[in-house]
Amino acid sequence: MTNAAAFFDLDRTLMAGSSAFQFGRASYEAGLISRRRLARGAWDNVRFRLRGSTDEATDALRAQIFDSIRGTRVVDLQRLAPRVLAGVLPRVYPQMLEVAWRHQDEGRRAYIVTAASHELASMLAHVLSFDGGLGARSEVVDGRYTGRPDGPFTYRDGKAEAIRELAAREGISLADSYAYSDSESDLPMLRAVGHPVAVNPDVPLARTATEHGWEVMRFERLGRRLKIAVAAVAMAAAGGFGREVASRRRTAV
Repeated sequence: MTNAAAFFDLDRTLMAGSSAFQFGRASYEAGLISRRRLARGAWDNVRFRLRGSTDEATDALRAQIFDSIRGTRVVDLQRLAPRVLAGVLPRVYPQMLEVAWRHQDEGRRAYIVTAASHELASMLAHVLSFDGGLGARSEVVDGRYTGRPDGPFTYRDGKAEAIRELAAREGISLADSYAYSDSESDLPMLRAVGHPVAVNPDVPLARTATEHGWEVMRFERLGRRLKIAVAAVAMAAAGGFGREVASRRRTAV
């Protein structure tokens, strides 16, 4: 085992789309949230896959999740695990699993680092054979969630802080470590390691990666498919308009 590690963001990096939406869908199926909230989450998931995260959207999602679990028993959320996994696992990128496992085979530990819950990060790390997961912790009193955070939020500087604390505890050399993310918001984490990699990057991160010569990986397909669909619709509409004009000309003649 070397003293290096590889850190993986979850949403749009290790998996397609948003893990929060999969948690929301499982919560709806269990009767914990409304259909309206689920529908809003579905739209947010599509926007996230197309545009990536923003600070405003992340803050709103964080508040929404903490509010939704206030007063909920810990055991009730634990029982959502099979439903959450059923939504998340089919969306995990095989390419990224191969990257993570290759790091492990070369002696580096692999960690999930996400703004999603610490429970989800730890559960996925166990199922995917990673070495651990770091996520947002929620306060628990008398077996129920209070709706308040329990520690730093693992987003932006919070992610970098989390991996620095882990590195200090485990003797990990961040200079020899790798980090993978899709978002400009994870620049603090990416800059904290010696080998940053942009995965399906949003526009600001793609620009930064190009400027610094970072490795870039791309395989998110939703945006590409939508662009092709829009182009096809536009071409069909243009073709229909052209046929209509030609028909009118023939009639006029």
